[in-house]
Amino acid sequence: MAGGDTTGFAPQVLRQYAFLADGYRGALIGPRGDIGWLCVPRWDSDAVFTNLLGGRGVYAVTPADARFVWGGYYEGGSLIWNSRWVTSHGIVECREALAFPADPERAVLLRRIRAVDGPARVTVILDPRAGFGRRPLREPHREAETWSGRTGDLHLRWTGAGHAHREAGGGLRADLRVPEGGHHDLVLELARRPFEGEPVDPVAAWRATERSWSVAKPSLPGCVAHRDAVHAHTVLRGMTAPDGGMVAAATTSLPERAEAGRNYDYRYAWIRDQCYAGHAAAVAGLDDLLDAAVAFITARLLADGPHLAPAYTTGGGRVPEERALPFLPGYPGAPVRVGNWVTGQFQLDAFGEVLLLLATAARRDRLDIDSWHALEGAVDAVARRWREPDSGIWELPPRQWTHSKLICVAGLKAAAAVAPARQAARWSALADTVLAHTSRHGLHPSGRWQRAFDDGRVDAALLIPAVRGALAPDDPRTVATRAAVHAELERDGYLYRFQQDERPLGDAEGAFVLCGLVAALAAHQGGDEVGAARWFERNRAACGSPGLYTEEYDIGQRQSRGNLPQAFVHALLLESAVTLSASGRGGARTLP
Repeated sequence: MAGGDTTGFAPQVLRQYAFLADGYRGALIGPRGDIGWLCVPRWDSDAVFTNLLGGRGVYAVTPADARFVWGGYYEGGSLIWNSRWVTSHGIVECREALAFPADPERAVLLRRIRAVDGPARVTVILDPRAGFGRRPLREPHREAETWSGRTGDLHLRWTGAGHAHREAGGGLRADLRVPEGGHHDLVLELARRPFEGEPVDPVAAWRATERSWSVAKPSLPGCVAHRDAVHAHTVLRGMTAPDGGMVAAATTSLPERAEAGRNYDYRYAWIRDQCYAGHAAAVAGLDDLLDAAVAFITARLLADGPHLAPAYTTGGGRVPEERALPFLPGYPGAPVRVGNWVTGQFQLDAFGEVLLLLATAARRDRLDIDSWHALEGAVDAVARRWREPDSGIWELPPRQWTHSKLICVAGLKAAAAVAPARQAARWSALADTVLAHTSRHGLHPSGRWQRAFDDGRVDAALLIPAVRGALAPDDPRTVATRAAVHAELERDGYLYRFQQDERPLGDAEGAFVLCGLVAALAAHQGGDEVGAARWFERNRAACGSPGLYTEEYDIGQRQSRGNLPQAFVHALLLESAVTLSASGRGGARTLP
């Protein structure tokens, strides 16, 4: 990579990227050891490494030998990733992590180059460019083994590369040789404020990171797909800030379908997604993510009540309006956008999900007085607004979406089950009223639920309310809906959301991995354990070797589509794995 050129690190297919996270921020690492995406200091801050979207910012540790085969693995129960390259002359690994626990205002990237078989020769390029690639490194200077400098409003300190040199393009480059069996540490610090004290000690930082992930690792005894279930929890833990907010995905503008206009910024906390993660954690008996979700949801409800927004920043702020970044080429197939227009939507189903989450926490005796007031506020919001059109789970133009009504029925029933008698009676009566109204207007002549009061098509989201208790598993409406979803929306063991238009399903969008995992839960609930296992295993396979899931899966090309990693898919994978393992042990899983 002469002259600071970073074009050798072109975007790769998404299944080849690994993910690092520390709760406040996340990085994607490509197969050439290139960190091509990282926002600092927070998830929704401007990116300092933007190579993934065509910017020049990148931080790469890559074999000097041009001939190599890539692989890698996570150390169990952690987001410590080991890139591994088999070259013509030996085996090289690079151990990678964001230091954990983390400082909200300072990112610390740990990289340890290891010569596993034969000496390791690697090329290291550090080309930080804040402001989504517009602010190159400036004022670089070296003291002994440490480089310091600025990029945009960020301060930079890089330890372990004292012999690096400045490239004509503005970045730093080092050519390293590590003897067989040896290792070499690199530590990159990025912060808004000037650094105080000595640089981070890599040995101490690695020990603290290993210890912190070890403490966070769940046991999940007897769980099917145990490693994947533990990894799903780990991914969700890494995407959740200590103050509770969980980002929906680490990235923006990775297209769901090339040139289709469906590329969004998911670096924010969606109420619905947070509820899915909290519910999955409760099913698994893991209170860390449950408590985080309850804390975040409680704060948002107490602040905004019936005007609860669909999404917030992970710190609880307003999501900025969507805007384009035309100076970035973007991931092939989509322009770059930041912010999200969802901030102005009303999504009724979010209140149903909130009620389900808070009722679940109450059953686990993890609901304090503030959260109980939030639950009461959510019930009041449903009572006031359930007749209104809303944008629904798929964030479409406002209509009378059947799923939105039914998930509120499920939430009201769950809330009534944990409420004192007088409240329980009122809330159950409201659930009955909403269900009766929806049955009059949202039931298809065939006896199944339809997408909206004015749209007779079927929708995979209609599986969710029954799974959550809106209706009994053997209710004729539940059975008919499940059959229709399978008949009309299933292809090759995956599910699409709905029939977009006259085109074949796969021509309009990818299969929705979330829906396939919901189908596994629905089959389990209906007593079809073989079908549940088939749905689960098929959709569990929709990832690359790092075990990360996007929102959609292109069946024909076997490719991941959309932002990475998608939190709600990992949440449903965790829930499905635990739920199906309980049935395998001879009993249905119930929340404690």
